Amino acid sequence: MQFEQYVLRMPKAAMTVVLDDERENVLMIYRHRFIMDRWTWELPGGYVDPDEDPAATAAREVEEETGWRPRSIRPLSSFQPLAGTADFENLLYLAEGAENTGKEADINEAARVEWLPLNTMRERIANGEVIGAGAQLGIMFVLAEQGH
Repeated sequence: MQFEQYVLRMPKAAMTVVLDDERENVLMIYRHRFIMDRWTWELPGGYVDPDEDPAATAAREVEEETGWRPRSIRPLSSFQPLAGTADFENLLYLAEGAENTGKEADINEAARVEWLPLNTMRERIANGEVIGAGAQLGIMFVLAEQGH
């Protein structure tokens, strides 16, 4: 028996759910995804450089994309978004608290950077405002941890 299998291999990626000190707001970036031609709220994140610690990648991407520096960072989960087609490990991190560096967000990464109320995120996901698997999963993990 013979069959064709399309396989996509991507570098490992790291993204971070950044909560404010009160754990009431999540730091999100608003950007246009041209492949789907849609605007969406996302978590800051990016590809892990070769020989870079993934937690360092997660923290670096938060700062580069938002202008905020996480105070702490810890692993939350990992997942494969298309297990039947792609090898694309995504690492989720949780940061609690962040310092404003005073630097502007990278305009190539985000049209806007905002602290959004965590208690609005289920509705935003349901309304299609947050479409990425990593963002949805990370936010749902945090909501579950908080008993929401």
